[in-house]
Amino acid sequence: MAKQPRDRKEPVTPKATRPHMPGYGLPRGTRGLLPWTWAETRLTRSHNYWIVTTRPDGTPHAMIVWGVWVGGRFYFSTRRESRKARNLAANPSCTVCTEKAAEAAIVEGRAVEISDPAGIARVAPAYNRKYKPWTLDPKMGGIYEVQPRVVFGMWEKNFKAATRWSFEPAS
Repeated sequence: MAKQPRDRKEPVTPKATRPHMPGYGLPRGTRGLLPWTWAETRLTRSHNYWIVTTRPDGTPHAMIVWGVWVGGRFYFSTRRESRKARNLAANPSCTVCTEKAAEAAIVEGRAVEISDPAGIARVAPAYNRKYKPWTLDPKMGGIYEVQPRVVFGMWEKNFKAATRWSFEPAS
């Protein structure tokens, strides 16, 4: 099943379905869906990511961040005084998008600040390899883990393969 408990750190293959997009001519059924590895590759290889948060007045805020996809979660850091950090403190719901819109992986989830040294040490090597000489340093700002609820895969070259992966149990 696609269930991924919030305290789980090892990756889970989420359940793949069609996204609900009336009027876009997507086929019915699961034939031709993108494999989860398609999304993971884009989430891992993207250099820049868009993060979208919500201001306290309800208006959206979008910004570019560096980050890493490790163990089925997205990690990034930001100053605690930044608009995105203040937004996440008030409302942890957010969206993270990869940089290439023609091959987009879009994560909708919940961001939580992590302070556990073991948790930071688990993701820091991937961040350090990707952005050397930069490193994840809690003294520099908050380190956030985005726990996915759903991920969308949108591939312009093969639009009919649009896929929705769910990390939540069916309700």
